[in-house]
Amino acid sequence: MILQGIAFYVFAALLVASGVMVISARNPVHSVLFLILAFFQAAGLCVLMGAEFIAMILVIVYVGAVAVLFLFVVMMLDINFRELRQGALEALPLGALVGLILLAELAAVLGGWIVAPGVATVAGAPTPALDQVTNTHALGQLMYTQYVYLFQASGIVLLIAMIGAIVLTLRSRAGVRKQNVNVQIARHRDEVVVIRKVTTGEGV
Repeated sequence: MILQGIAFYVFAALLVASGVMVISARNPVHSVLFLILAFFQAAGLCVLMGAEFIAMILVIVYVGAVAVLFLFVVMMLDINFRELRQGALEALPLGALVGLILLAELAAVLGGWIVAPGVATVAGAPTPALDQVTNTHALGQLMYTQYVYLFQASGIVLLIAMIGAIVLTLRSRAGVRKQNVNVQIARHRDEVVVIRKVTTGEGV
């Protein structure tokens, strides 16, 4: 029990430190690397809670695919981050408002634990015995029955985030040649095809 407590505090401290470095690092490549470290710490916490499936998903899907994709995109795209940070002060009031709302929610959660300490021990859904169903079976049964609408809502949020990332990267830049499919389809044959009669023994 002591080892589990020590492991929890180590994973939790590293997770919080990695999350802070993700948003405070000046180099975006370093931010992605700290994000990968945060995923590993979160996977360790999931293992301590007995959710091995979620831990493997964090390592295989998020670290092995999503975070590595972020890293390659950041390293390959020629993004001027100084121009992106120019409008940060304009969005500062909105960000401060969102931060205050999150702090109020955290204070409400902590206040609920102080007022009613027994709430933390009450599980929202009872954990099934390991000899009845597996961890993956119990997780799927819970997500697709009791929390199916929240699960679909999280998928919609991720879809919107993906569309937003695509819209942000597809901005017009000077000196970049792009393919216009409509112009290519509208071209006439006489504009692009030239028939030349080549004499035998001579070049074009």
